[in-house]
Amino acid sequence: MTSVTTPLAGRAIGLAAVPDPVFSGAMVGPGTAIDPVREPSTAVSPVDGIVVSLHPHAFVVVDAEGHGVLTHLGIDTVQLAGEGFELLVAKGDTVRRGQPVVRWNPAAVEEAGKSPVCPVVALEATADALGAVVEDGDVKPGDQLFSWS
Repeated sequence: MTSVTTPLAGRAIGLAAVPDPVFSGAMVGPGTAIDPVREPSTAVSPVDGIVVSLHPHAFVVVDAEGHGVLTHLGIDTVQLAGEGFELLVAKGDTVRRGQPVVRWNPAAVEEAGKSPVCPVVALEATADALGAVVEDGDVKPGDQLFSWS
């Protein structure tokens, strides 16, 4: 069983509320989303594992059970070409839950005309594989978002 914890502070809103049909339709995978606090912050790893994909706006960590968790920092933020994002780890690094991965500013993303909402998605999973998905309420790094069997 994989426990996935929140990578940043904010309010859980659920994938259906993400302003992007690919995420809101769970085409990438099931999970939830966080509307982040509008201040400079650091996105942390939601699981212990290996960073298998790393971009300024998104990262994937795969745990020992082979479960990949995507953290996507904002919507359409790839169009910002990395501006305002600082990578704190490298692809291939082993990270611990709660370890800082990317420093960014959700308020600056919003000022650039993008949504700062952050999907946290279980890759290559089915919705029924996830348990107790948090879709509302305030969350902070380390709070459980969902479990994955």
